[in-house]
Amino acid sequence: MNTSLTTDQSTQTEIAHNIFTFIATCDFSARTKGRAMASKVFTDTSSVGWVPANLGIGPLGHIVDDLPYGASGDLRLLADASSRATITGIPGQADLDYCFGNIVNTDGSPWESCSRTFLNNTVRTLRDKYGITFTAAFEHEFVERATTRYPHPFSFSNFMSAEPVSSTLFKVLEDAGVEPECWLPEYAQHQYELTMKPAEPVVAADRALLLRDITTNVYRAFDREVTFTPVTHPEKGGSGVHIHYGLYAENGDSLAFDADRPGRVSKLAGVFNAGIIKYAPELTAIFAPLTVSYLRLKPDNWSTARAFCGLQNRESLVRVCPTNEIGGKDPAQQLHFEFRGADAGANPWLLLGVILRAGLAGLDEGLDPVDIVEGELDLEDDHSELAKLPETLSEALDVFEASETVRSWFAPAFSDTYLKVKRDEVEQLRGKSFEEQCDIYAAVY
Repeated sequence: MNTSLTTDQSTQTEIAHNIFTFIATCDFSARTKGRAMASKVFTDTSSVGWVPANLGIGPLGHIVDDLPYGASGDLRLLADASSRATITGIPGQADLDYCFGNIVNTDGSPWESCSRTFLNNTVRTLRDKYGITFTAAFEHEFVERATTRYPHPFSFSNFMSAEPVSSTLFKVLEDAGVEPECWLPEYAQHQYELTMKPAEPVVAADRALLLRDITTNVYRAFDREVTFTPVTHPEKGGSGVHIHYGLYAENGDSLAFDADRPGRVSKLAGVFNAGIIKYAPELTAIFAPLTVSYLRLKPDNWSTARAFCGLQNRESLVRVCPTNEIGGKDPAQQLHFEFRGADAGANPWLLLGVILRAGLAGLDEGLDPVDIVEGELDLEDDHSELAKLPETLSEALDVFEASETVRSWFAPAFSDTYLKVKRDEVEQLRGKSFEEQCDIYAAVY
């Protein structure tokens, strides 16, 4: 009698579900990292060990030399139990509990270089000092790799060709509490976009990480592969991470809308956005942190190369978004803004944190409300004085380092580590063509 195993369901090993709870953080490489513990012993105060030098691991996967954080020292990755979710429904994979954590010292006090704590603190300061609360939503673009079908932008055929992956993915995201909103085929070849419903800032950034990891794993379950890298090839369209944000009072009323002002943008929101525009060049190394990020940030590319606020302009760094007034809908609560300069190389907590921190600086400094550009850009004449963003990662890092104001937002060791990690990345890729660099990042992201 043949006693070998068969693929019959009765002989398959059952998958053991919910064995682990993964406590997650995110570093300067924007990769989700952490440690798993047994779900049966997880509590609301659970933590796992962590190491300061882990912050010095760049996208290429090694700890860089000469960091402020060396071989000594220990930390804890303290679970935020309110963020716990279950990832379920990925074919062939066990259900997994997933929880974000804040990096703390071994006595439980906040660690100076935790990006999630940085975002939390910024949100709290804006609320306590100015009575401003926020909603935020990340939009992710990504590209399916190794596909040979002929694509057409925004087409129904592209939409259907993603089945059954797309429906499975949407359901897994819903069940994990990510609240996906729209799925659409995008402009670039084999490119798709996923959007999420607005949430408070830390939750929105948490969900951005969950979306990336879940999307990657669902595609792998179907033997398909995606990449969130900003550019897959120097001659092809790019993928961005667009962040929508709205300003509200603590009672939920809009603070952004004023029907009598340019673009219907209130003075408060105009001052807030003026801070983002003012500090954008110094922050480019954070929101566009890869060497290939700058292939996307070019004029006439439906991206942005200048720091300006534009009315419904997709080449603006900060876009005043349209409102839906069909059937008499009220525009006041809808009016919000979209930050368009970022990509998936950026840590979502750090990315959203510096956007809000720059807006806070605008309020603290009493800046004039930002000018709002209407219509197309005229860089030869009317808009020639708009501030340029750095054109390479090396230039962006130099501008960041030279900004005493921006560096003052972080602990010195945080800024020093960031600069060393990213400059090491530049050196590791020096001498490689842009096409080679695109291939390397596509494998990482």
